[in-house]
Amino acid sequence: MNNKEGNNQRGGSRPNSSRPNSNKPKPPMAKRAQGPKKVKPAVKAAEEEKAEKIKKQNQAPKRQKAADEIRLNKYISNSGACSRRDADIYIQSGNVKVNGVPVTEMGYLVKLNDVVNFDGVTLTPEKKEYILLNKPKNFTTALDEGQEYRNVLELVRGSTTAKIAPIGRMDKNTTGLLLFTNDTDMIRKFTLPSQKSSKIYQVSLDKNLKFEDLEKISKGLVLDGHRVFVEEVSYIDNEPKSEVGLKLRSSNVKVVRAIFENFEYDVLRIDRVSFAGLTKKNLPRGNWRFLTEQEIINLKNV
Repeated sequence: MNNKEGNNQRGGSRPNSSRPNSNKPKPPMAKRAQGPKKVKPAVKAAEEEKAEKIKKQNQAPKRQKAADEIRLNKYISNSGACSRRDADIYIQSGNVKVNGVPVTEMGYLVKLNDVVNFDGVTLTPEKKEYILLNKPKNFTTALDEGQEYRNVLELVRGSTTAKIAPIGRMDKNTTGLLLFTNDTDMIRKFTLPSQKSSKIYQVSLDKNLKFEDLEKISKGLVLDGHRVFVEEVSYIDNEPKSEVGLKLRSSNVKVVRAIFENFEYDVLRIDRVSFAGLTKKNLPRGNWRFLTEQEIINLKNV
């Protein structure tokens, strides 16, 4: 055997061996999932102390609240701008000023005569109130009819300390639903000629309403150069034909009276039985009640 063959035998691999080649690189092992790093107790305590310090910096110093003071977030909420929780967000972001100075402290106390500016708008602290009255006769919304007839505000006196006003006018002979509020936006909304809410009136005439006149009214008419749209007019069931139901958008009772006077009928009584979805259910004549939250939402969405 020559040296070449001997070298091949000594250095060669066994042809029938099933042993894997030790020179082949092994596949990398999968990394073990690592959990969150454990925070050392000393570091954790320092972080908590820092967070508590920042929290205290954003809080007003605790002191006894005076009788004429109110928390800033409640002041904002009472004005109707947003909820207390949202008010806190506005305060922290620096969007609230008190007497011209930005306030970011939680629990900050203000007085009712302070000037609070919320996101560029000056607020009024009064909570929005909505009161529904079933008005009786001999009370009027006017303030200039002398001492003979009393003002409707006497009927809701004691209901609230807010400066409320009636929506629309009612003379002494008109009865039925009358809404009071200190929400100037809502007062403006329901007194605009373009507003879309419906009112239903029961009208008592001095004589039976002719069917042809009823049909003419149902088609609408022009009064003093203005077009009046009537949604519905009909006789009232089980009542004389002098008792008429009228549905239209105007909250002006003078329009109701003028419609029938235009056809030479004298109006004896007008009773508003529905106002923008509100009814006289469980509300006797001369009584009042606060609107529910859902009723307020409905009025705002009309």
